[in-house]
Amino acid sequence: MIASFTGVIAMPARAQELPSLINVVDYSKLLPLLPDAPAGWTADKPEGSTTDVGGFKLTNVHRDYRKGEGDKAPTTAISVLDSAANPDYVEATTAAWNFTTTSTEGYSKAVTIDGNPGFETFENEGKHGTLWIMVAKRYFLQIETQGQDPAALQEWAKRVDVKKLATIK
Repeated sequence: MIASFTGVIAMPARAQELPSLINVVDYSKLLPLLPDAPAGWTADKPEGSTTDVGGFKLTNVHRDYRKGEGDKAPTTAISVLDSAANPDYVEATTAAWNFTTTSTEGYSKAVTIDGNPGFETFENEGKHGTLWIMVAKRYFLQIETQGQDPAALQEWAKRVDVKKLATIK
């Protein structure tokens, strides 16, 4: 899961200067936001961690969902990363979301979900979609689908209480 957020672990100069001001929430506060499986789906046990790597803290939670059995079964993964310790990463990432591309292979586009900036990609081959939503300028909510239509990304997003996530400190 952490690999999905490559670049997050690079510590910006601002974080080095102000280590006492940077606090991520404990993963146990974020786990309840990972939704239960919808009807006809199963969900793995939610996972989470808060890690301190040389003074740089990182919190993330993750849960996988599956509908049916076999390699072709539709899947969804939902992750939340607290990026409070890396405001430069937040700024650079969300700035890169301001474009749209459409082709025979799929699309990438900026989106807004409940007033939060986001970015959605979809690859027609394999029906692979990813939706990132920035919540409260600190939380990256990532939803990844496989074997589902593009509309499924935002349907899954509705299952996460984004308003509650924004209030967690």
